[in-house]
Amino acid sequence: MRADNNYKESKIFSLVLIPLLSQYVLTLEEVGGQRLIPIWIGINEGNAIGVYLQGEKIPRPMTHDLMANFLKILGARVERILISDLKDGTYYATVGLTSGNQRFEIDARPSDALALAVRTDSPILVSEKVLKKCPVIMKPISDEEVDRFKKQLEVLKPEDFFKGLE
Repeated sequence: MRADNNYKESKIFSLVLIPLLSQYVLTLEEVGGQRLIPIWIGINEGNAIGVYLQGEKIPRPMTHDLMANFLKILGARVERILISDLKDGTYYATVGLTSGNQRFEIDARPSDALALAVRTDSPILVSEKVLKKCPVIMKPISDEEVDRFKKQLEVLKPEDFFKGLE
């Protein structure tokens, strides 16, 4: 499924551990655009995404692997992940599934939806509404800028990022 006017296709740009907060900041990058969307996620979900992105092999399936295996065995397919809203500093997501000729939209935390997306190679779409509500971060160009961006994320708290937003 392609992005329409209300959704922009995105992909994971970075995943940064913030040890003092026991959290990760996952940053989505607008495909074909300059905007970045930072999403604070829990340590377990961040580890689940990071393990998969790094190609690490683990002896037993993690929760998101189990979910992907269930879907595959049942003949269901993840069509898309939608990051659909941003309210009071909290992102909202849905997992779009198909099974046979039925379609389902399942409410999910963005972290779980993204952990499932990387395992099922599913498109990630971000609502234009979210992009308008989220403070604009422009994509760094050089490796130096990427490193500086990651260092800034390490000291930034979610409440600092959303200060002054309605």
